[in-house]
Amino acid sequence: MAIDDKVVTSNELTTSLIDAQIAAFQSFKVVAVADISKVVTEIEGRIEKAGLTCRVFTEYRSTALVGSFWGPTALLGVAAGIGMAAHNLATFNPDYEIGKNKLAGTITVTYKRSLS
Repeated sequence: MAIDDKVVTSNELTTSLIDAQIAAFQSFKVVAVADISKVVTEIEGRIEKAGLTCRVFTEYRSTALVGSFWGPTALLGVAAGIGMAAHNLATFNPDYEIGKNKLAGTITVTYKRSLS
C-alpha cells in the first residue's frame, strides 16, 4: 500500500466513500473490521456496479501454503494451491484486488491497472 492511500475504520466506511475511491481509481484500506465477509461483499458489489472487475483473496495465504508442503498436510496444500491457481486464472488481470486479513481485521483494496 502506498503512503497516500486512504485508511478508514469500518465504522467510517460508507457507500459514497467506496464509490468515490473507485471512481478515482484509488486504493484504500479498511481497519477494525468485525464482519470481514459483509464488508468485502459490499466493496466487491460497488466495484462490479462501477463496471470494473476484482479478485478477492486471503492475504498471506500463499505464505501459509508453502509450509503445508511438508508432513501430513501436503495433500491439502497441493489441493489449495490448485484452487488458488484456478481462481487467479478465472479473475485474470482484475481492476481491483481485495485482500482479506481476518487475523488483523483489515481489508486492503488495491487498484491494479495503470491509468495510461
